[in-house]
Amino acid sequence: MEKKNSKTIITVTGKDTVGIIAKICTYLSETKINVLDISQTIVSGFFNMMMIVDMTDSLKPFDEVQSELIEIGKGIGVDVKAQREEVFEMMHRI
Repeated sequence: MEKKNSKTIITVTGKDTVGIIAKICTYLSETKINVLDISQTIVSGFFNMMMIVDMTDSLKPFDEVQSELIEIGKGIGVDVKAQREEVFEMMHRI
């Protein structure tokens, strides 16, 4: 569905627990969203992950993916945000 710049930045933060990466990656795989890059750290029991994904072949539009990821995060006790790459870059310019 997403054909132009289809890169999206997904961030996941919260208390570390088993299965965070598995839940997020399973959803992405089932939705045909490809993970291009991933970085994950755990500091003093707090989980932080940033992913760059390609939504070119996504079965769902961006808005639906964004809201479903938020709900998955709530279910596992973490905060999940998805932003289009161009929006993320504009927000993080110095």
